Order: sequence, then C-alpha cells, then structure tokens
Amino acid sequence: MDSESGRGGGGPVDALVVGIDSGGSGLRVALARAADGTVLGRAAAPGPVRTGPGGISAAHFLESVLPAVAALRAGAGGDRPVLAAAVGAAGMATLGEELRAVLPGAFADAWKVRGTVLAADAVTAYAGALGARPGAVVAGGTGLIALGTDLRGWRRADGWGHLLGDCGSGAWIGRAGLEAALRAHDGRRGGSPALLARAEKLHGPAAGLPAALYPRTDRPAVLAAFAPEVAAGAADDPVAAGILERAAEHIADAAAAACPPDPTAVVALTGGLFRLGDPLLVPLRAALAERLPGVPAVAPAGDPLDGAVALATGLAAGAPGLPEDPALLRIL
Repeated sequence: MDSESGRGGGGPVDALVVGIDSGGSGLRVALARAADGTVLGRAAAPGPVRTGPGGISAAHFLESVLPAVAALRAGAGGDRPVLAAAVGAAGMATLGEELRAVLPGAFADAWKVRGTVLAADAVTAYAGALGARPGAVVAGGTGLIALGTDLRGWRRADGWGHLLGDCGSGAWIGRAGLEAALRAHDGRRGGSPALLARAEKLHGPAAGLPAALYPRTDRPAVLAAFAPEVAAGAADDPVAAGILERAAEHIADAAAAACPPDPTAVVALTGGLFRLGDPLLVPLRAALAERLPGVPAVAPAGDPLDGAVALATGLAAGAPGLPEDPALLRIL
C-alpha cells in the first residue's frame, strides 16, 4: 500500500486487516490475514453504537473497537502490522460524518493502518453476499434496503425507514399483521381473528396495543417481532398469507429497481428477515422470477462482517473492488 495515497498494494507477509460491522443489535469485529482474508479471530460488543446530535458517536465506537482489536491482535501476535481497516455501519450514509472525520486518524494512531474503508452497512452486506461482481443484494431484517452495482456505480432502492418505506421488511410485515389483528378486533373487513389471538397472546388486550406501542423508541423492532407470528400463521390463515405475498412483491420490486442491466448480474437475499422461511420465500422466489427474468438468485457467500473483511483485504491489496460513492463507500 502506498503510504501517500493509502491505496497501493503490498506489505509484510504476516500483515493483518480489520473488519468491523456496526448495526442495530451490536458491533462485531474480525481480524484477518491481509494476504487472503482468512479470519483469525472475532469479537463482539453488545448494544448499538450511540447516536447523538452529531450523528453516530465516534468516541463510543472506538470505546468498543479498540480494546476488541487489541485483544484479537494479542492472540495473533501483537506486533503483526495492520495494513487496512473497513467499517460497515448502519446509518453511515446519513449519520456517519463524525465517523468519517475521526476513525481514519484513530486507526492510524492505534494500528498504523495506511487506509480505511468506511461504508454503509448495505455495502458490506453486498460485499459479503456477492463480493466484487455485478448484481443486487436485498438486505432484510427489521428494515429493508436493496443495493445493486455494475461495478461502476451504485443503485439503491428503499431503506427509507419504517415510516416512509422499508416495504416488505420485518417491521412492515409485523405492522400489517397487527393492523389485521385490530381489524378483526373492530369487526372490519380484512381482519384476521387468528392474528388477533396471536397479538393478544404477545401484547395483551388489543385495545391497549396503541398505548403499549406508540411511546416506544424501538417501535420498528417491536413491530418486526410480530413478523414471525404472521409467518407462523400463514399456512392456515389467508390474511397472514396475503400479507407475506404482498411483502414478497415489495421485496422483488426493490431488487428489480436496484439490479443493474448487466447480463452477468445475480441477486442475493441476506439478513434475518429471510429466516421466516417458506411462507415468505416461496412467494418471493415467484415474484423475483417475474420481476427479474433470467437473473439467477444465488445464496449469499457471507454476511456483512465477511464483507467488511473482504473490503479491508481488497484495500490492502490496492483497491476494495467495489465502486466508491460519497455516501455509500469512501476510502480515507
């Protein structure tokens, strides 16, 4: 790696890279060999990194990362140099200004790295799932975003949060299920007595649901917690099945919008949403085949932490392999 630009290849044969995945459920760190990306150790910190008026807190981020990397380096031989680091963080595009200002210098001081990749978590999800190949990845969990690239630029669809988008996500499915439960409670059309029973078992009497939900600061997660109930009831409840069919259509729409018009493109699904299984995946496979005819659906090769390691390994060799973008992926 060129010490002036931070992008040149080369380095000691025992050199290391650091990959970091920071999301809503916590922060994960991996230490890997720079030569081939083989992971030597992993560590995790509970709880998400704090967000304040200035965006994601760099100080809180470093409080978790630096001790974790120090412990991993000690286990791998503490004097082995770290050539590059890559961070994938939820909110990096809109709340990551402090991270972009602070982390490269902090990593250089702590580990003497010569280059740092700072990316949105959707980018590391893409890198983990597909690596440096054209296509689209749908990252689904509580929220949902689709990201695609032809390796020259990026195409994004959704990821607008549970109030304005994230259509087909866990929060979307859970909200639709709870709405169907309340319709049944009221005697309105489109209600599901089965989902009403599941909602009351989970949350108590239906009439108390607004008071229990609206004051919560973690409303998207609370809504998403009901998505497995919708999936569990889909085999016997046409209302629940219909919710999942509509979710599948939304997810396929996002994938089609993000997928580049490249004959070699593929599509992958990654994230906890797809652990809902066949009640969602069967209609989703059909919707993807309709929206993206001829585009193969492939299993993701890895997760966002694997993607962060891959970006760091690529940077240590000269370039991360995926296109830079002011909001989605920066090399500093």
